[in-house]
Amino acid sequence: MEDTIAAVATPYGEGGIGIIRVSGEDSLRILNEIFKPADCGKAGIVNRRMTYGRIVDEEENKIIDEVLAVYMKGPGTYTMEDVVEIDCHGSVVSLRKTLSLVLRHGARLAEPGEFTKRAFLNGRLDLSQAEAVADLVKARTDKSFDVAMSQLEGGISLKVREIRKEILDLLVEIAVNIDYPDEDIEEITYSNLIKNISSIGETIEKLLDTASAGRMIKDGIKIAIVGKPNVGKSSLMNALLRESRAIVTEIPGTTRDTIEEAVSIRDIPVYLVDTAGIRDTSDKVERLGIERSKEAFNNADFIIFIVDGSLSVSEEDRQIARLLEGKKSLILVNKSDLGRKIDDGELRQLAGSAHIIETSLINGEGVDEIEELIERMVYGGDLSQRESVMVNNVRHESLLRSAGQSMKDALHMAEKGEALDFIESDVNDAYEYLGEITGESVSDDIINEVFSRFCLGK
Repeated sequence: MEDTIAAVATPYGEGGIGIIRVSGEDSLRILNEIFKPADCGKAGIVNRRMTYGRIVDEEENKIIDEVLAVYMKGPGTYTMEDVVEIDCHGSVVSLRKTLSLVLRHGARLAEPGEFTKRAFLNGRLDLSQAEAVADLVKARTDKSFDVAMSQLEGGISLKVREIRKEILDLLVEIAVNIDYPDEDIEEITYSNLIKNISSIGETIEKLLDTASAGRMIKDGIKIAIVGKPNVGKSSLMNALLRESRAIVTEIPGTTRDTIEEAVSIRDIPVYLVDTAGIRDTSDKVERLGIERSKEAFNNADFIIFIVDGSLSVSEEDRQIARLLEGKKSLILVNKSDLGRKIDDGELRQLAGSAHIIETSLINGEGVDEIEELIERMVYGGDLSQRESVMVNNVRHESLLRSAGQSMKDALHMAEKGEALDFIESDVNDAYEYLGEITGESVSDDIINEVFSRFCLGK
């Protein structure tokens, strides 16, 4: 924390601008030693004023780059330390030479996430807010960005602190009754204790209910499109992508390998996998594609199984349907424009509990209904959940589950009338688990692990 650190804060490559970020007590000294303002008649470098000038290597008497530089005095900065940012031309060479000069004048190269780590350690952000910074950088859709921004603004932190406050109040009451049993203090009745523990446990569970949708919005879902050859799998992929990505012909077996594409559906990141038609074949190349199709099938979060509605259910359809057991799936009855020949009874037997949608992909029919179903699957059928605070972090989810389990254990003992000391221990465990989310009770190892996942320069 006493070192002055520096790193490139923008991606490497060609661009209009590239930024070197420096943080620490030597930031201003280093800038004064390597930066020469263009107008020497002015007062030089002024706090929070962008200044035009040149980065100069005085040892070699050489201009490195023309830049804009700004000095920002702490604690009103991202890290709450003195910070310097140097806006170079977006050249790998310029950034490398400027950073090398900064390091030569006393800074050290920052570790991944060290700027945000300092913001956390200096009290500007709590741990959940710091993790939201990484989610903002990696966001691929408007919704995932909005969820991360809500976390950065303290959405999860506020909820967790509210729960911890309720737990702390409960711990104080328990402790008073344990430590001063003979004093004239209102004694906790077990019925009241059960009520309070249950209420806190329900609040935790309600927050956990958002985790599935939160993870899908953050990380995306993988959808495999399966079916026998020539039922319209590639047509569906093209329709969802709004472009002709997969080749579509009337010849069965045109798709010989899996095709993967990323797309945003109703602001949800989705990875579509168009698979080779699953059937018995003697073609070695097609067999390899079918094996990859089965692998994609097993790794998918959701399956869209397409059948040809203009034909009767085949044995190949039945074989694929048997693989759907235990999977979230949709049966798509395609080619409705050719007339309906598939039997309703056989179709329902084929689908089981899966949803059924009839389409004519060649005419673009049914695509909106498919997208709506995907949206409802992500939000668990509750579209209003999109407006609430969501748990989108695996670490937070795990800690919430641990806290919830501790409250369940405490409730079980309270219902049995066990000693308050045992109940207090479980309630305190829940308090500590929740503190790990915000960083109020967390080890150095966990802190280091969290920030090691950040990119360099953030």
